[in-house]
Amino acid sequence: MKEYSSEEEFLKDYNPKEFEQLSMTVDILVVSVSSKDSSNYRKTDKKMMSILLAKREDYPFKDKWCLPGGFLDPKTETLEECAKKVLKRETNLSNIYLEQLYTFDAIDRDPRTRVVSTSFVALVDKNKLKQHVENASWFDVTFIEEKNNVVDIVLDNGNETIKMTIKKVLREKTTDRYDYKTVKNDSLAFDHDKVILSGLERIKNKLNYTDIVFNMMPEYFTLGELQQVYEVILNKKLLDPAFRRIIANKVEKTEKMKTGEGHRPSYLFRYKKNERD
Repeated sequence: MKEYSSEEEFLKDYNPKEFEQLSMTVDILVVSVSSKDSSNYRKTDKKMMSILLAKREDYPFKDKWCLPGGFLDPKTETLEECAKKVLKRETNLSNIYLEQLYTFDAIDRDPRTRVVSTSFVALVDKNKLKQHVENASWFDVTFIEEKNNVVDIVLDNGNETIKMTIKKVLREKTTDRYDYKTVKNDSLAFDHDKVILSGLERIKNKLNYTDIVFNMMPEYFTLGELQQVYEVILNKKLLDPAFRRIIANKVEKTEKMKTGEGHRPSYLFRYKKNERD
């Protein structure tokens, strides 16, 4: 092996073609919680958690649903810049909550070539979303259940239903980390069933120690509406006193009221930002 006296000398001889090339992509789990209209005006609209999916128009996985994503330009973009570009393209939104999730690097995850994908979670208030691309659709999470580390998830957009089953395999007991193995997935491209599950679990876990839920809320909301969002994400019913303790220091009461819709008037609250914000 040739010895070099400086980095500049080494770079003159450096040939990048000597190294194996791979492609990098980003995939984004865009999540929102919004109201599903109730047919009974006396009942509160039911809250639903929704995921934005796009239908592939080309091979591989032609006509299957996938998460919004795109290839990284290695010369001009960071991963986060690429993710923001994809979000802007798919939703026409900027400056929304975006968090890096995991890197998915299974050797056979893409039949074209070796593709490593870094996934992100984006949280939005769907009411702010004026439009998305024509081949995209919001799918409501209509069912999610876990038994013996096997998770069943059902997504529905009103026209199509997607069912998936993923097994969680404990990797490290001390950190409660899991690997995910697909048991059933007939409708989603690539390994996006695993991205969806890992993202939903990340949101659920962070709900307990962060304020990320407010990225999916409008500026003003009732405590009942906020409680429904917590319950949808956690997938369980919360007792009112326990919920009030959880959000006691997170919200502030306003003088605004929500009226009509067959309910008693309710005070509206808003997110109480910390002084450092």
